[in-house]
Amino acid sequence: MSSDYSEKHTFEAEWFDPVASLLKKFLLYYFPADNTVEIYDIKNRKVFLRRTKCQGITAKDFYIGGMVHIFSRCLKIKDFADGATKAKLADQMERTLAIIKPDAIDKMGEILKRITRNNFHIGNVKMVHMTRDEAEEFYNKHRGQSDLPMLLKYMTSGPILTLQLIGEQGIDKWRELMGPTDSVEARETAQNTIRACYGKDKVYNAVHGSDSSESAARELRYFFPDEKVRSRSIKNTATLKNCTCCVIKPHAVQSRLIGYIIDDIQKAGYTISAVQQFYVDPTNVEEFLEVYKGVLPEYGAMVTEMQSGPCVAMEITHSHREKDVPTEFRKLCGPMDPDIARQLRPETLRAKYGKTKVQNAVHCSDLPEDGLLEVEYFFKILADS
Repeated sequence: MSSDYSEKHTFEAEWFDPVASLLKKFLLYYFPADNTVEIYDIKNRKVFLRRTKCQGITAKDFYIGGMVHIFSRCLKIKDFADGATKAKLADQMERTLAIIKPDAIDKMGEILKRITRNNFHIGNVKMVHMTRDEAEEFYNKHRGQSDLPMLLKYMTSGPILTLQLIGEQGIDKWRELMGPTDSVEARETAQNTIRACYGKDKVYNAVHGSDSSESAARELRYFFPDEKVRSRSIKNTATLKNCTCCVIKPHAVQSRLIGYIIDDIQKAGYTISAVQQFYVDPTNVEEFLEVYKGVLPEYGAMVTEMQSGPCVAMEITHSHREKDVPTEFRKLCGPMDPDIARQLRPETLRAKYGKTKVQNAVHCSDLPEDGLLEVEYFFKILADS
């Protein structure tokens, strides 16, 4: 961490004011020496928020396209605001698109763990199932290649997990971690790469990565479009059948536990049939957690935690149709209090990854009848809003 308290990183940011129905533009200053922020209102030419410390914010939250939660406001970072910030941070926070392909979805937890262990930050994530037309549009530059028909058939054969990865020299680093395009070659020359471990051949090679900064920008826009063109985004994969909801809480996302939690869920025999990252605003958080209001003394703190940063919502299903998924999955999550969970059920998610009764790693549907309702809330209501 820098010891120069005057050093600052400057970003262009915006926030939609729901009361005034206006998109407000700001300069967002981040001071790494003491982890403080300041906000300047561009239109009104005045300080909107004086330099102050905000709980839960760290340096890795400041990247292009990211959302920073500051006192109940989610500001979207649009760009670097000066040359000095860009020169210092551009390589450190280079973005690239990663895709976990259909044949590797059942290993996505293991692959996500590899990603975060290699110091990548996951800026966004969404599971989709491409149509033929969508796949043809995405692979447009492969038009005319002999293996394109096989590639299109493969990429539309099942769900894929799309990821925005952020890291120092992220494009090259991700391509190195993936390994050679041909998985057979990867097993001969780069045995520890993802394609060597999970791929089959040149087409069925487990993962995809952007090959240049231009490709990364285009591919990220395709799967994670700006709000203005959200209507053309590829739909999520929620089945809304015999399911329950699991939400990886912001503190666990920030601690890079997504892969570990997903891996444990998959190895427990559950199918994760939909995944999507959300920034939930205060009104929606209160609505989602309303059932706990007046019941749990931690309600206020639970609301604060859920709106403190990005969360990752998942639809959980099981191959056995007769299984009571909400009830059984709740057992895997464990008691609400991680300390109790560590004593009574040490292999549960909250025992392994929780900190407190509020920061307990995951939310899960408490009642069987709530499973579908909570999945619908995220994947139908919030996803389309």
